[in-house]
Amino acid sequence: MKSNNLLPSYRTLFNVYRIHNNILHIKSTNNEVLFLYVKNTSQLLLKDLNKRQLRLRKIGLQILEQIIQLVKPKYLMEKSIKIQKGKLYIQNDEYDLHKYKKIYIIGGGKATAEMALTLERYFIELKDIDYEGIINIPISAKKQENYKKSKIIFNFASHPIPNENGLNGTISMMEKVERATETDLIFCLLSGGGSSLLPLPKKGIKFEDLQKINDLLLSSGASIHEINIIRKHLSDFKGGNLVKKIYNSSRANLISLIISDVVGDNLDSIASGPTVPDISTFEEADIVVKKYKLFERLPKSVREHLERGLKDKTLENPKPNNKCFTNVHNYLIGSIGFAVQEVITHYRKIGYNIDYFSNSISGEAREFGKIIHRVISKYVKENFDQNKCEKIILIGTGELTVTIRGNGIGGRNQEMLLGFLNYIKDKKIDYNFFIIGANLDGLEGNSRAMGAIIDNTVLEKIISMNIILEDFLENNNSNAFFKQLGIELISGSTECNVNDLVLIILSK
Repeated sequence: MKSNNLLPSYRTLFNVYRIHNNILHIKSTNNEVLFLYVKNTSQLLLKDLNKRQLRLRKIGLQILEQIIQLVKPKYLMEKSIKIQKGKLYIQNDEYDLHKYKKIYIIGGGKATAEMALTLERYFIELKDIDYEGIINIPISAKKQENYKKSKIIFNFASHPIPNENGLNGTISMMEKVERATETDLIFCLLSGGGSSLLPLPKKGIKFEDLQKINDLLLSSGASIHEINIIRKHLSDFKGGNLVKKIYNSSRANLISLIISDVVGDNLDSIASGPTVPDISTFEEADIVVKKYKLFERLPKSVREHLERGLKDKTLENPKPNNKCFTNVHNYLIGSIGFAVQEVITHYRKIGYNIDYFSNSISGEAREFGKIIHRVISKYVKENFDQNKCEKIILIGTGELTVTIRGNGIGGRNQEMLLGFLNYIKDKKIDYNFFIIGANLDGLEGNSRAMGAIIDNTVLEKIISMNIILEDFLENNNSNAFFKQLGIELISGSTECNVNDLVLIILSK
């Protein structure tokens, strides 16, 4: 099927940029550099910056824009899906849509609004497809006019702590799939954020207790993988339980389209894996609870359910080879890694020394700043000291964690950048650097920023203004620092959700 709304291919996408002095410029109609997502570029690209620092900031912000464009859900959907003569092609598989009496669309996550609207456009063009659906999306998502015209219900729910609206939307999804028959097709759209946006507690667990345990886990310092082990064992939707419900009620075919926001792109971790087998166990959930000393703080209904699960193996979530997964087809259609590889290919072609230094960034945010310094030192020694090149671009992706110690405002990327500055403030830096730390969904932690930028200019200001960085770190108040210096990144919701981005640009 040919659609006028198709985004350009990767090659065409990059052709819309103009190369001038080795900088890729996104051009607008009046021939000015156009930033589609970062809203405060006038604050970040001040004319009183020295030319070299201004140049690094421009390059870095434009790479950020390009990566966001490459992980937009609409782009990823149209890159992965085609429909011709009533047949749906997903990657290398083919489905005859006219075999099914009705199509249901369910799911949730920060990227699923665009995913659903893109899928619906295909069905509208086919005209004879009978479909309906409901998607849980964040309250922060843009309220589009398209939502009112759609046959899909866009249900606004809260993230990262679930609310009643999210619960009601998830219950409505389960009611829809229970009405399905063997001759129907269910699409489940999933992306990061789905774990919070799709709450459905196990029988006996109070909803307010589910909210409390989410809050406890998010402030404990546990990794997202560890948090999701707990979530899956408290949910009647996650951990393959959606598939179990469909199998027991109708055995309808299910196609799940997934955009990854987790390190390693493990499908059982994305939105806590409603459509895939759960390889984790109650024993592992118990280990996480004890590791972070949470047992005594667990709400009673949660504690009792986890204790029952340790004794009764029949309470476990469905595992690999369970027959309930017979008619289930899961497709990973996008991740930050896909986008990074495309950007690397492009920049190498135009002469940049660019490397993907890590696709599995994890650990305590403030401590990772030290690792960034080691990475930079290694590349400086191997390249600048040996006169191999004069400019280096380094990209890392993953997701860091923050252990809450104070009551400040910030997020994991901002705390990571602050930790880096605190570590290097007394060191000799004889190269130019520019670093972005960003949550590509546009909002990070409890701040309005997606992240922040730092460079030599920022380091000089810290020293000249005698700013005590430890005070900001101890109160988890990184955003106050970046806001004070005017270097937070403001975009608002991008309606993307993939791993976080660390972008480093070095010049001799």
